[in-house]
Amino acid sequence: MTLNRRNFLILLGAGVGAITTGACGAFGDSLLTPSKEGDSTLASNAKPYVELPPLPYAYSALDPHIDERTMQFHHDKHHAAYVKNLNDALDKHPELKSKTPEQLLRDIKSVPSDIRTTVRNNGGGHVNHSMFWKIMKPSGGGEPTGPISDAIKQTFGSFDAFKKQFNDAGSTRFGSGWVWLVRTGTGKLEVISTANQDSPFMDGSYPIMGNDVWEHAYYLKYQNRRADYLSAWWNVLNWDEINKRFAQATG
Repeated sequence: MTLNRRNFLILLGAGVGAITTGACGAFGDSLLTPSKEGDSTLASNAKPYVELPPLPYAYSALDPHIDERTMQFHHDKHHAAYVKNLNDALDKHPELKSKTPEQLLRDIKSVPSDIRTTVRNNGGGHVNHSMFWKIMKPSGGGEPTGPISDAIKQTFGSFDAFKKQFNDAGSTRFGSGWVWLVRTGTGKLEVISTANQDSPFMDGSYPIMGNDVWEHAYYLKYQNRRADYLSAWWNVLNWDEINKRFAQATG
């Protein structure tokens, strides 16, 4: 399918519109809505609850597997929108700011109902993407090394079998979402997929690695060829960072 400029602008407008209202419909505060004059919910010099983390490499560093323009939109627009919406939500309940976003997601049912969906969508989006940037690097990929390699072979039989199961789960995720390798609450490694920006933390699992299968993560380069994107993604993995996350999950 050829993506012309008009269709891409329509697609981009729809995607950014979705995330600025809570990533899953008309939820949360719009990124484009200006604050009212005299609004006292957030002092001008107040430190935000979360900040957009910088990319640990240049926008073009993951070429040819993930293109520069996708990285710009993905980080500067989509992730930035999750950060803003999460900050706006927590300004309504500042008592929650003593908890980390991960802690809020782990206990999502205790989040006040008026902001719960916004925290679920945008807190999940922020946590998911903060991991995503770090588990990729230029000139990455190859066979896993260290403890995660042993754990994958023990659980799935081989790295190739794990890759196939992971890619299959990402390809068959209907609509937008993520595919994950997680450590469950019972200590097992599993491949799962989640909808939208839902986090494995909400089910008591620890996300060791995950790939974003929202269209904004790959459409500029791969259009509707999600399977090609999933296959190419293995060439940019940062196994050192994934081993750190595996250690945190088992620690």
